[in-house]
Amino acid sequence: MSQIQQAMALLIDCFQKYAGKEGDKNTLNRGELKELLQKEFGGPLSKSNDKAAIDRIFKDLDANKDNSVDFREYVSLVACLTQLCFESFTTK
Repeated sequence: MSQIQQAMALLIDCFQKYAGKEGDKNTLNRGELKELLQKEFGGPLSKSNDKAAIDRIFKDLDANKDNSVDFREYVSLVACLTQLCFESFTTK
Protein backbone atom coordinates (compact mmCIF):
# COMPACT_ATOMS: atom_id res chain seq x y z
CA MET A 1 0.00 0.00 0.00
CA SER A 2 1.09 3.55 -0.63
CA GLN A 3 1.59 5.94 2.28
CA ILE A 4 -1.72 7.68 1.63
CA GLN A 5 -3.54 4.33 1.49
CA GLN A 6 -1.92 3.37 4.80
CA ALA A 7 -3.03 6.68 6.31
CA MET A 8 -6.59 6.13 5.08
CA ALA A 9 -6.63 2.61 6.52
CA LEU A 10 -5.35 3.98 9.83
CA LEU A 11 -8.14 6.59 9.96
CA ILE A 12 -10.75 3.90 9.33
CA ASP A 13 -9.23 1.55 11.92
CA CYS A 14 -9.12 4.31 14.53
CA PHE A 15 -12.77 5.22 13.96
CA GLN A 16 -13.84 1.58 14.15
CA LYS A 17 -11.82 1.06 17.33
CA TYR A 18 -14.02 3.55 19.23
CA ALA A 19 -17.32 3.52 17.33
CA GLY A 20 -19.98 1.19 18.61
CA LYS A 21 -18.49 0.49 22.01
CA GLU A 22 -21.79 1.66 23.45
CA GLY A 23 -24.18 1.28 20.52
CA ASP A 24 -24.16 1.86 16.76
CA LYS A 25 -20.94 0.54 15.20
CA ASN A 26 -21.07 3.23 12.51
CA THR A 27 -21.10 6.25 14.80
CA LEU A 28 -19.40 7.75 17.82
CA ASN A 29 -21.46 8.90 20.77
CA ARG A 30 -20.23 11.67 23.06
CA GLY A 31 -18.33 9.30 25.38
CA GLU A 32 -16.69 7.42 22.51
CA LEU A 33 -15.61 10.69 20.89
CA LYS A 34 -14.15 11.91 24.18
CA GLU A 35 -12.15 8.69 24.56
CA LEU A 36 -10.90 8.89 20.95
CA LEU A 37 -9.84 12.53 21.35
CA GLN A 38 -8.04 11.89 24.62
CA LYS A 39 -6.27 8.69 23.61
CA GLU A 40 -5.49 9.34 19.95
CA PHE A 41 -4.85 13.07 19.71
CA GLY A 42 -2.92 13.53 22.95
CA GLY A 43 -1.54 16.87 23.99
CA PRO A 44 -4.09 19.19 25.56
CA LEU A 45 -6.92 16.84 24.59
CA SER A 46 -5.44 13.95 26.54
CA LYS A 47 -5.65 15.96 29.75
CA SER A 48 -9.00 17.60 29.07
CA ASN A 49 -11.71 16.74 31.53
CA ASP A 50 -13.61 19.84 30.49
CA LYS A 51 -17.07 18.49 29.70
CA ALA A 52 -18.07 21.79 28.09
CA ALA A 53 -15.14 21.62 25.65
CA ILE A 54 -15.98 18.04 24.66
CA ASP A 55 -19.64 19.04 24.27
CA ARG A 56 -18.68 21.96 21.98
CA ILE A 57 -16.49 19.73 19.81
CA PHE A 58 -19.26 17.12 19.62
CA LYS A 59 -21.90 19.73 18.74
CA ASP A 60 -19.69 21.26 16.05
CA LEU A 61 -18.94 17.86 14.52
CA ASP A 62 -22.53 16.59 14.57
CA ALA A 63 -23.45 18.38 11.34
CA ASN A 64 -26.73 16.50 10.80
CA LYS A 65 -27.75 16.89 14.48
CA ASP A 66 -28.48 13.19 15.02
CA ASN A 67 -26.63 13.19 18.36
CA SER A 68 -23.79 11.08 17.03
CA VAL A 69 -20.64 11.56 14.95
CA ASP A 70 -20.53 9.47 11.81
CA PHE A 71 -17.44 8.68 9.75
CA ARG A 72 -17.89 11.69 7.46
CA GLU A 73 -18.09 14.03 10.43
CA TYR A 74 -15.04 12.35 12.03
CA VAL A 75 -13.04 12.80 8.81
CA SER A 76 -13.91 16.50 8.87
CA LEU A 77 -12.31 16.75 12.32
CA VAL A 78 -9.17 14.94 11.19
CA ALA A 79 -8.93 17.10 8.06
CA CYS A 80 -9.22 20.32 10.07
CA LEU A 81 -6.62 19.21 12.62
CA THR A 82 -4.30 18.10 9.81
CA GLN A 83 -4.63 21.49 8.16
CA LEU A 84 -3.80 23.24 11.44
CA CYS A 85 -0.74 21.03 11.88
CA PHE A 86 0.39 21.73 8.32
CA GLU A 87 0.03 25.47 8.83
CA SER A 88 1.95 25.25 12.09
CA PHE A 89 4.81 23.30 10.49
CA THR A 90 5.07 25.54 7.44
CA THR A 91 5.18 28.80 9.39
CA LYS A 92 8.20 27.76 11.48
